[in-house]
Amino acid sequence: MAGIRRGPTRTSVYANFCAISHTPFDFTLSFCEVQPLSQKDIEAAEANHVVRAPVRVKVVLPLQVVPNLIAALQEHMRVFSESTGVTWEGKGPVH
Repeated sequence: MAGIRRGPTRTSVYANFCAISHTPFDFTLSFCEVQPLSQKDIEAAEANHVVRAPVRVKVVLPLQVVPNLIAALQEHMRVFSESTGVTWEGKGPVH
């Protein structure tokens, strides 16, 4: 990552789910950490059709950034797949 430095107050955040929303002006990526569900959580999710997960961080991106972000993610996935042999082709969305 040329030219990008992580400052002393920056921290990494683990997320295993990303909810995406948009307005006419920007995209919002809400990164969450979904923990294994208890029986009570499963029953509530079945009743409400909602699984609660804490939002760890929200990133709001202007529309102009989104196409380059998608292209960069696709390129990194291509390189990753070529180097590891792992692919996700043909698999549906995670959310």
